[in-house]
Amino acid sequence: MIKRIVKLTFKSSEIETFKAIFESKKEKIRGFEGCEHLELWQDVDHPNVFFTYSFWKDASDLEKYRHSELFKSTWKATKLLFDGKPMAWSVNEL
Repeated sequence: MIKRIVKLTFKSSEIETFKAIFESKKEKIRGFEGCEHLELWQDVDHPNVFFTYSFWKDASDLEKYRHSELFKSTWKATKLLFDGKPMAWSVNEL
C-alpha cells in the first residue's frame, strides 16, 4: 500500500472555491480503482494550506489515477487557485 500526502497552498481568496471543488470530487476519487482512503486536512496556523492524504493499493493504481480524466479535470480547475508550488510525497508506513 502507498500513502500519498500532497501539500497545496492556495490564494486566501480561493479557499472556498477549492473546498467546493474537493467536495464535488471526493466521492469520485474515493471510488477510483485502487483508492482505499482519502482525507482533506487544513493547516491550523495557515488556513490557505491544505493536505490531501490518500491510500492506494499500489503505485500502478496511483499512476492510473494521475493519468485519468478525473484527475486531469480536477487538477486543471485546482491549479488555477494556487499561491505556491504543490508538493507531494508517496510514503510507506514502517
